[in-house]
Amino acid sequence: MGRLTTHVLDTARGRPGAGVQVKLFSLEGGRHLVATAVTNADGRTDAPLLDAGTFRAGNYEIEFGIGRYFAGSGLEQGQPPFLGDVVVRCTLQSGQDYHVPLLVSPWSYSTYRGS
Repeated sequence: MGRLTTHVLDTARGRPGAGVQVKLFSLEGGRHLVATAVTNADGRTDAPLLDAGTFRAGNYEIEFGIGRYFAGSGLEQGQPPFLGDVVVRCTLQSGQDYHVPLLVSPWSYSTYRGS
């Protein structure tokens, strides 16, 4: 069993990162797209990226479309986004739940293993 969830916090504006494209890739035997989602008004995906039926231990990349998110935000005043896609590479083990938040501004990001 196990599951993988995520959410995005827009630290520049102090609110959830709504409308961020999220892609999950397995790195086992190459890079393979496993799931896609878009964050909702709360900055979360509506469903886990991996759940009990799809969870497999291994190495993954979570790709967040942050450049596109901030491109229309007005925070960079007409400049192209500094960040493009933010990629978080992680290793998931069987029998555990994972939550990977992304705290982001147009110029920086941070992540951690949440609960």
